Amino acid sequence: MARKKKSISDLLITGIADKGKAVGRTESGEVVFVDNAVPGDIVDVLVFRKKKSLSQAAVTAYKKYSQDRVQAPCIHFGICGGCKWQHLSYESQLKHKQQTVKDSIRRIAKLVDDIVQPIIGCDNNLLYRNKLEYSFSTKRWITHEEASSGDILDHRGALGFHRAGFFDKIVEINQCLLQDDLTNQIRNYVRGYVLSHSYTFYDIKAHQGLMRNMIIRNTTDDQWMVIMIFGQNDMDKIMALLASLKSDFPQISSLNYVINEKMNDTIFDLEVINYAGAPYIVQALGLVKYRIGQKSFFQTNPTQAVKLFEVAARYAELTLDDNVYDLYTGLGSIALYISGRVRHVTGIEEIPEAIADANLNMAFNGIKNACFYTGDVKVLLNDDFVEKHGKADVIITDPPRAGMHEDVINTLLALKVPRLVYISCNPATQARDLALLSDIYEVLEVQPVDMFPHTHHIESVAKLKLKN
Repeated sequence: MARKKKSISDLLITGIADKGKAVGRTESGEVVFVDNAVPGDIVDVLVFRKKKSLSQAAVTAYKKYSQDRVQAPCIHFGICGGCKWQHLSYESQLKHKQQTVKDSIRRIAKLVDDIVQPIIGCDNNLLYRNKLEYSFSTKRWITHEEASSGDILDHRGALGFHRAGFFDKIVEINQCLLQDDLTNQIRNYVRGYVLSHSYTFYDIKAHQGLMRNMIIRNTTDDQWMVIMIFGQNDMDKIMALLASLKSDFPQISSLNYVINEKMNDTIFDLEVINYAGAPYIVQALGLVKYRIGQKSFFQTNPTQAVKLFEVAARYAELTLDDNVYDLYTGLGSIALYISGRVRHVTGIEEIPEAIADANLNMAFNGIKNACFYTGDVKVLLNDDFVEKHGKADVIITDPPRAGMHEDVINTLLALKVPRLVYISCNPATQARDLALLSDIYEVLEVQPVDMFPHTHHIESVAKLKLKN
C-alpha cells in the first residue's frame, strides 16, 4: 500500500536554499523545501519526498502572498524553469544572495560576516546574457492548461529550452528576456522557416531528424554569431536555411553550422563550418578586446564581468612591478584584463581549447607580458613552476564550483604569496577553502557580485593577505 502523502498547513517561507528552492520550517523543526514560493509567502504544501528531517513539497494553496512577490515579466515563467526568481523583487533577490554569502562565511569559514561587503547588483537584470542555446525536439512540453483545454494541440515539434527533469521535452519559447530581442526574432524566424518547409525536428530517443540545436551569441556593441546544428547531412536543406538567414538577418556577422550525427549534443569535438562573415565576434572588456570563436568559453554577462574583474584587480592591489599567477584562468579573461597593470601574468587552465583562445587573444591585443599553460593546477603549480616563472607577488584563483583541490590549498600555504584573491561561483566551497587558508592568511573582505539575476547563482570575491 502506498504511503499517504503528508500535508502541511500555513507554512511560512523564510528563505531560499540550495538551487533556488524556497525553504520553511514547521513548528516541530522540520525543514521543508518548496518550489514556486518566495520568502514571506504563507502556503499549504503536500510533501512528496522526505529524508530524515528534510522534506520536498509542492504548494497546494497560497494563504498569504509575500510583500516581496512581484509579477514575473516573462510569459514562460513557471514553465521554462530557467529564471526561478522572477516572481521575487530584484531588491529581495540581492538581499537573499547577500545573506547566502554571509551565512557561508560565518558557518563554514568560521569568520565574522562583517567582512562581507554589500552585494554589487546588475544595472540591467534582464537582457544581460550574451549566449543562449536552443534545442529542437519532436516532443513539445504540454502544460496542464493546454492538456485540459480541449483544444487541438500543435505537435509538429518545438524550439526552445529543455523542461527541467525531462531530457526529451522542449518548452516552446516565443520570447526570452535574457538576451537582446534579436535572439527572439532569429529563433522564431527559424521555427517558422523549418515548419513551412517541412524540415524534421530532432527525436532524441530515435536519434534522427534534421534540426537539432541552435546557439546565438552577441556582444555589447551588437555583433551577432549564430551556429546552426543539424542532426543529418542534408546539404540542400541546410544551405537553403542558411541562405535565408543570411538574406533576412544582415545583423548576423558570423553565421556557422555543424553536422552532429553523434549520440550527444556537444560540438567541441566536431568541425564548425563558417558559412558567412567571420568565424568569431569581438567583445571589449575595458581596454582588452576578446575574440569569441565558435567554441569559445566566455563570461555570459559581459557588463557585470567588468565589475567583477575590477573588484579582483582592486583586491589584488596591483602594481607595475607585480608578478601574478592566474589559476583556473579559462581563456585568460582576467589575466589579459589586468596585464597592463602588472609586470607579468601567468595563467593555468586544464581545458586546451580555452588556452588556445587565451593565446589567440593575447596576440590579438599585442600583449607581451603574459603566458599560459594547459594542465591541472594541482599538477603544474609546483616548485619547478615557481623556479621558472619566479615567486608570485599576487595569486588570483577562480576555481570551478567544487573549489580548490586539497593539494592546491597545501601548495598555496607553502608558497606564502603576500596577496591572494579568490573568486568563486560557489560561496560554500569558497568558505571551506578560506577556512583552510586562514592559518596563514587573513581574510580582509568578501565582495558578492550578482552575475545572474533571477537565479540562485552568485559570484563572490575574497581578499586575503599573508599574516605577519
